[in-house]
Amino acid sequence: MIAPDLSLEVPRELGPVHFIGIGGSGMSGIAHMMLDAGLTVTGSDRSDSAYLDRLRDRGARIAVGHDAANLPDDARTIVYTSALWPDNPEYLLARDRGLVLLHRSQALHWLSRDHRVVTVAGAHGKTTSTGMVVTMLRELGADPGFVNGGVIQSLGTSSATGSGELFVLEADESDGSFLLYDTDIALITNVDAAHLDHYGSEDGVIAAFGRFARGAGEVVVAGEGSAVDAALALAPNTRVVRFGEGEHADLRVSGIVAGAEVTFDVTWEGRTLPARIGTPGRHHALNAAGAIAVGLQLGYPLEDAIAAVGAFGGTKRRFEFKGEVRGVRVFDDYAHEPAEVAAAVAGARSVAAGGRVIAVHQPHLYSRTRMFAREFARAYEEGADFTIVVAIDGAREDPVEGVDGQLVVDGFVDPSKVVRIDDWQEASDFLADMAREGDIVMTLSCGTVYQMVPQILDALERIPHSAGTGGE
Repeated sequence: MIAPDLSLEVPRELGPVHFIGIGGSGMSGIAHMMLDAGLTVTGSDRSDSAYLDRLRDRGARIAVGHDAANLPDDARTIVYTSALWPDNPEYLLARDRGLVLLHRSQALHWLSRDHRVVTVAGAHGKTTSTGMVVTMLRELGADPGFVNGGVIQSLGTSSATGSGELFVLEADESDGSFLLYDTDIALITNVDAAHLDHYGSEDGVIAAFGRFARGAGEVVVAGEGSAVDAALALAPNTRVVRFGEGEHADLRVSGIVAGAEVTFDVTWEGRTLPARIGTPGRHHALNAAGAIAVGLQLGYPLEDAIAAVGAFGGTKRRFEFKGEVRGVRVFDDYAHEPAEVAAAVAGARSVAAGGRVIAVHQPHLYSRTRMFAREFARAYEEGADFTIVVAIDGAREDPVEGVDGQLVVDGFVDPSKVVRIDDWQEASDFLADMAREGDIVMTLSCGTVYQMVPQILDALERIPHSAGTGGE
C-alpha cells in the first residue's frame, strides 16, 4: 500500500484528473463530484462494475485493468487510494512525470473547501452515522454536499455535490488521513485499538483522535468509552457534547428496545422524547443519538432532529437484506472489526425471533487476523449460533505464513459452533444443508464475501435442509 503524503499542499486548480482505482463507492463518488465541478475525469480499475458504467454515462473515460497507457497525456492530477500497490504502472508513470499525486482524502479536502464541514470518525459506525446525518439534514430541508463510505439506501448514492454551506464526510482514521480536513463539527462515534499496523499502539490511536478533536473549529460530538475520554482529555480547550447511555451524557439514550426496528428515549436539557430508527440493531440507537446531537449543534430543534433521523433507511452492506429462500433470510454486512461483528450479529439476533443466526466470516487482512483472531472468535461464539470461516481476503497485504482463517477457528472454546471451509461453493452447500426455516444467514467482512451471496441463495434453492447437519 502507498502511504499518503498528507503534508502536500492541495492546489486550488487541479486540471484534468485521473483516478487510479476509481471503481469503489467512495472513489467513484469523488469522481462524480469532480465532474460536477466541471473537471475532466478519467480513471481505471481492476474490474468493471455498475459504478464505472455510471461514470462513463457522464463522459468519463474509464479503463479496466491497470496499465501505464491508461494515463492521459494531459492529466495534471492523480487521485489514488491507500490500497494501491506502489508498483502500480499508472502511479509510477505519473510520479515520473511530476504530476500532483493526491490521496483520496486530499481530494475530499479539495471538494469540501469553502464549506462548513461535519466530519464523522470512529472505529466503527462511521458509515451508518454519516448516512444518518445526511438523511437528517435533507429531511430538514438542507442540501449538504456529502461523501459516505457506502450507498445510502434511500438516496441510491454515496455522494452528492449539494447546494448549501454544509459538507458531510466520512473520515478514514486507518491511515491518519482523517486529520487532514478543515473540520467544524466533529462526530466521534467511538475509539478502539484498531489499525495498529499504522499507529503501533492504542496510545497512538488515542493521540490521533485527540488531535482530531483539537482540530474541530466549533464542537466535538462524542460517544462513550474510556478511549474516547482519553482522546478528549488531549483537547482540553475544545467544546464537547457527549452522547450515550451514561447518566452524565449531555444527550442521553435510555429505554432501548431492539427488534425489527429500534425504539428508545432521548433526553436533552431536561426534555425526554421518544425516538425510533427503522434499521435493526441496538447499536443503531447510539448511532442515531450522535446524529441527533449533530443536528442540535446545527441549530435544529430536538423534536425535528429526532423525526428527521427516523427517516434513515440504512446503507448498503450494513445489515443489507439480500433475499429469502425457503424461509431462510440472507443478509450481508461490512463488519470487519470484532466490535462491529458483535454489534452486527446482535442486530441479527434481535430480528431472528426463534431462528438461528448463521454467520459466514471472511477474515480480512493478514495483520488484522493475526492480531484479533481470538476477539473475532469470541464475538462470533457469543453472538451467533454457528459460524463458517471462509478463505482470508488479504487485500493490499502479502500473505503471511501461518496466518489464515484457522486462527479464528482455533479461538472458539466450543469447536462444534464453527467450521473452516475455504471454498465458497463448498461453504454455500454446507450452509444450505444445515439452514432451516426461520434462520438468518449473514456474510460479514469488508472484503469480497458479499460476492458469495448469489452462491448461497442458489444453494438454498437446490439443497433441502438436512436434520443431520452440524450446528443443530
